[in-house]
Amino acid sequence: MAIYNFAAGPAMLPKDVMKRAEAEFTDYKNCGSGIMELSHRGKLFQPVIDRAEANVRELLNISDDYAVIFVQGGASLQFSMLAMNLLNGGTADYIDTGVWSNKAAKEAQMFGTVNVAASSKETKYDHIPAASEWKLTPGAAYMHITSNNTVAGTQYQTLPTPVAGVPLIADMSSDIMSRMFNVNDFGMIYAGAQKNLGPSGVALVIIRKDLVERTDNSKVPTMLRYSTYVENGSMFNTPPTFAIYMLALVTDWFKEQGGIPALEARNNAKAAYLYDFLNGSDFYKSPVAPADRSRMNVVFRTPSEELDAKFVAEAKENGLTDLKGHRLVGGCRASIYNAMPMEGVQALVEFMKKFELANK
Repeated sequence: MAIYNFAAGPAMLPKDVMKRAEAEFTDYKNCGSGIMELSHRGKLFQPVIDRAEANVRELLNISDDYAVIFVQGGASLQFSMLAMNLLNGGTADYIDTGVWSNKAAKEAQMFGTVNVAASSKETKYDHIPAASEWKLTPGAAYMHITSNNTVAGTQYQTLPTPVAGVPLIADMSSDIMSRMFNVNDFGMIYAGAQKNLGPSGVALVIIRKDLVERTDNSKVPTMLRYSTYVENGSMFNTPPTFAIYMLALVTDWFKEQGGIPALEARNNAKAAYLYDFLNGSDFYKSPVAPADRSRMNVVFRTPSEELDAKFVAEAKENGLTDLKGHRLVGGCRASIYNAMPMEGVQALVEFMKKFELANK
């Protein structure tokens, strides 16, 4: 029986990537040691981190105006690190569209003023507030968005147009490299790797080089300055070598698939297949406004909490794992990131049909 992992993160990785990592796990490049055992200063690891950066730059068409760095601590550390480096006691605008954007705003409050320019919290984050409703701060230090919301199941279908003179910052942890976008519209992008890019343990940060110079180094610890990573090739200290190695393998695979345009077409097809079924069912319901539904995290409910639990348990018995919704909201959630094949989504829909017939 095929097993399909619908976890929100850490999430499934491409099978071909896992097989390659398995083959190299104990003997990388015939050196007699695994990649986790090798010095980050050695001649074997430097090409790995170089390839990881080169792949990211190629896939996202990143210019030399931007630095690409790898930082431990995941996206959650970036909530505070961003503000420590770029806020400098000023005011930043945050668009509150879910649990993680709310956490980001709270962390930033320790380093300056946070203006929540728009929020959908009162309606349980069931939509993305329209840009026409945003109450922005003239001359803000930056504006922050979370492009995809894993808990609520919402996503910016069209990314915001940047305000002149105000860097647009995006947490893209759960949809990075799942669709095309213009990096030049952003001052900084960050993403925990464990959803689309690799295993947990590293965050990818893409930052415009002029913003790196904003930091008051007398007030920010060395390991929390973006300049430390930029100036030292992400190796001021020992980086998360295995996570970076896996990110290099995953982005190799992205290139083999035809790059982001091919991944986007596949992701659109997977999401459409699942949402088309949900839209035609009177048993399953999605709480998310149709215009803002995520193509990465599809949230839905059965008619009762008891049936939700039964659905998750029986799905697991049928090889469809980790479909339980986030603990804060309950229900069910299917995370269908880049690595999820169409066959997995088709298997899920077939199970949903059978479960509906058996439990109406």
